[in-house]
Amino acid sequence: MDTPRTTPGIPLFPLVPEVQTSPAQTPPPEGQVQSQLPGSLHPSSSSVSISRLPQKSPVSKGKYGLQDFQVLRSLGTGSFGRVHLSRSIHNGRYYALKVLKKERVVKMKQVEHTNDERRMLALVEHPFIIRMWGTFQDSFAVFMVMDYVEGGELFTLLRKSQRFPNPVAKFYAAEVCLALEYLHAHTIIYRDLKPENILLDRNGHIKLTDFGFAKEVRDVTYTLCGTPDYIAPEVVATKPYNKSVDWWSFGILIFEMLAGYTPFYDTSPMKTYENILAGNVRYPDYFHRDALDLLKRLITKNLSERLGNLQNGVQDVKAHPWFSEVVWERLLSRDIETPYEPPVQPNTGDTSQFDRYPEEETNYGAKGPDPYEHLFQDF
Repeated sequence: MDTPRTTPGIPLFPLVPEVQTSPAQTPPPEGQVQSQLPGSLHPSSSSVSISRLPQKSPVSKGKYGLQDFQVLRSLGTGSFGRVHLSRSIHNGRYYALKVLKKERVVKMKQVEHTNDERRMLALVEHPFIIRMWGTFQDSFAVFMVMDYVEGGELFTLLRKSQRFPNPVAKFYAAEVCLALEYLHAHTIIYRDLKPENILLDRNGHIKLTDFGFAKEVRDVTYTLCGTPDYIAPEVVATKPYNKSVDWWSFGILIFEMLAGYTPFYDTSPMKTYENILAGNVRYPDYFHRDALDLLKRLITKNLSERLGNLQNGVQDVKAHPWFSEVVWERLLSRDIETPYEPPVQPNTGDTSQFDRYPEEETNYGAKGPDPYEHLFQDF
């Protein structure tokens, strides 16, 4: 979306100072610690094994066409398309219909990324990842039919709140961590983690969306892609990389949720890249000591020290003290109260949590010559 990343807002969550204990202080009772966390995330050393994660299950391409949907208002716009709220004329359900104009995709050299997005979304099935139901195309555009997630972007909530209290940031980070664990277990790197690409469902759980930069990588890749504030130094330096980049971005995400801004931001993307390569981070003094320790282990240029990229992989991240209260199995089953429930009317096409965008006249379904059909055969 085109929302400025520096827009101030009105806090939704009380920004009270976090209470930290030093070795000289008496730790608070266990119940007190638990009460600070949404949904009573009880302390546990348990973790979810890969074998218990939802397995890769290719979704059959739906036999859809434009005639199956009533195309409604825009939910978001991008460089070569937009996402519409749409309603099935068969079952009455609401869906998000992502429309990408073929000519724009080709001119911006995004054909590979567009086909990768369709392929990745057809492979994944996870509680915290958006689901694609099918695809189709006409002479001018390709279409992806996906879940409509009513709660809006985490980015919007963060801007309204200015920054999240430690327990709230921890909740969202833990759900993102499980989504990354699933993707990496299936050799998929996401490469575009940021609050704009995290949606909230009607209950307040996350859905990772926008797989335009996701890629199945069994070894390494070199492509420079992503959002400047979140790009890892090895990507900026055009070095080979793998899942390490997602854990760097994970650290930036946690930082932004806790601080309300990203650590390397500059109005100039080139200056942002210079800041990333320099790697100097100024941490606010109100960060919880465990959060500070985790961030220093994620936002590090040294790949041999970055959590998530070491021998134990994601287990090093999940076992970090900042996540000590999280019961991962309960979180994966969504058996935990969320810190925020979006004020939406479910199953009604409620769009109150999405910004308004100028509508444009569309020619969806128009007939005509299609010089790009061979580039999008999987649609």
